Formats: sequence, C-alpha cells, structure tokens
Amino acid sequence: MTVQMDAAALQAFLLRDFGQVAADFQVERADLAGVTLRLRVTAQHLRPGGTVSGPAMFGLADVAMYLAILSRIGPVALAVTTNCAMDFMRKPRADVDLLAQARVLKLGRTLAVGDVLLFSEGGAEPVARAGLTYAIPPKATGPN
Repeated sequence: MTVQMDAAALQAFLLRDFGQVAADFQVERADLAGVTLRLRVTAQHLRPGGTVSGPAMFGLADVAMYLAILSRIGPVALAVTTNCAMDFMRKPRADVDLLAQARVLKLGRTLAVGDVLLFSEGGAEPVARAGLTYAIPPKATGPN
C-alpha cells in the first residue's frame, strides 16, 4: 500500500471540499504510519472550566481518521463515519492546540477501521482516544 495523498494534497482537499472547517485544521504529517492533524484551538472550541469541548475533540478525531483513510485511497469525499467510540482521559489545555495522531488499522474494500490519539501540544500523555469505523463507497479502493 502506498500513500495516495500527502499532507499538502489532504490540506487542499479540506479547503476545496470542506471549506467551512478547513481553517480550523492543519495537516502536519501524512505517511504510511498515519496522519497527524492539528486543531487550531480558539474560543469557539472551549467549554466552561477552561478546557476544549468534547464536540471539538470528536471533530478532530473524526477528521483525522477521515484524512488518514483518504491518504490511502485518494480523494473520496463520500467515505463516511459509521461508528466512533471515544474515551476522554485527561483535561486538555485550553491555551495550546490539540494534535491528533490517526492510524489505519485495517483497510478493506468497503470498511476501514482505525484509531486516533489526541494530545495537547507539548503534552506527553494523550487526552483522548477514539476508535472509528468508516464506510467506503464501492470502487473507491480500486479493483480488488
């Protein structure tokens, strides 16, 4: 398996197809090991108590896994989340960006399974973990 889309191609895809949220995210890395995605944390991502909100963290995990899958199969806008389980383990810092490290564990013809670890920038311990499954439209992964 090779990388079909690098970090620049994934960032351009976000801007073109998901312009409403593209400014929130920066693709830091895309290779066979996975994708690292940055959430530029702003006031809109915060909740009372001085932390990043759960919905913002879910969005980061979901977009990171989506891009990790697209890095393998190419720009398939209609790949969709079918399942997500998320563990919130530590309070993320509100004054730094969040980083997601996504990896594809299994890529089949119609389903992809992966996991994502979220970190406050500069932190060594993950603040959250997500396991996600995506449905891939027919013919998106090629003739197999």
